Amino acid sequence: MAARAPHGSNQPLRIIYKKVYVEAQGGHHGGAWKVAYADFVTAMMAFFLLMWLLGATSEKQRRALADYFAPTLIDLKQNSAGSNGLFGGASIIDKDNYPHKAAQTGTRSMTIPADSTGGSNVGTGQKGSLKNRARLGAEDLQNFEKMKRRVESQMAANPKLAKLANHVRFTRTRDGMRIDLLDDADYSMFALGTTQLDPEASRLIGLIAASIRDTDNPIMIRGHTDSLAYDDPLAMNNWILSSSRSEATRRRLFYGGIPEKRFERIEGVADREPMIISNPSDPRNRRVAITLLYRAGRFGD
Repeated sequence: MAARAPHGSNQPLRIIYKKVYVEAQGGHHGGAWKVAYADFVTAMMAFFLLMWLLGATSEKQRRALADYFAPTLIDLKQNSAGSNGLFGGASIIDKDNYPHKAAQTGTRSMTIPADSTGGSNVGTGQKGSLKNRARLGAEDLQNFEKMKRRVESQMAANPKLAKLANHVRFTRTRDGMRIDLLDDADYSMFALGTTQLDPEASRLIGLIAASIRDTDNPIMIRGHTDSLAYDDPLAMNNWILSSSRSEATRRRLFYGGIPEKRFERIEGVADREPMIISNPSDPRNRRVAITLLYRAGRFGD
């Protein structure tokens, strides 16, 4: 802008420059929305990656991943079997996902239950009770049948014992093989009201002892009586009689060569479990049951 020169002066005009600063209003605000969009895409990628992992891994592998990122399990990892790596010493394709290298610690039979699935070698040995429960049960059943045939054949070969064939019953139960020695109206294994074994009954129990001597199965003995009561139950009753007859049977088996450690349970139940339910006083309710139990690791069917 030019200013007017003073009157009568020949001075040149002065030029004045005025600078005006204009602030921008509105328009472009930058790339903040791009950052938000990138965060969203990253989150979606992480989500789909997580969904893929859930579908491509097993339950055990997912648990290993979760345990690895859980800070509360640090002490547990330091004191447990195997390494504290991502998969605890195993590869993602291992059959059992369990430590298998020589440098790693841990005993499989101690840290994995015997009835778990996924492994081919469990237990303490090829014939151990934890090795193969099905095989152990099959061996017990074979021993039971072998013992039954042996007792029946030897009873048939002895004329005196052959008369007791109707007094011996073999029954497979969920606990094992039960041998019932029954009374009837014409014969009693024990002298009436006492624990004195009849000579032929004593010989029969000795035969049973010889038949089960070479097995490892535990033994349970249970005594039963009929419902006939004593005049003075404080002096003598069916509870005392049934348990005393069980003990007398145990002593005869022990005398026949059965080790003391094989006797698992000796008990008397008086007349509480009659065989002839309709007639509790029936003499057939008087009996002693010798049960050859399944070995540890097999509880029967």
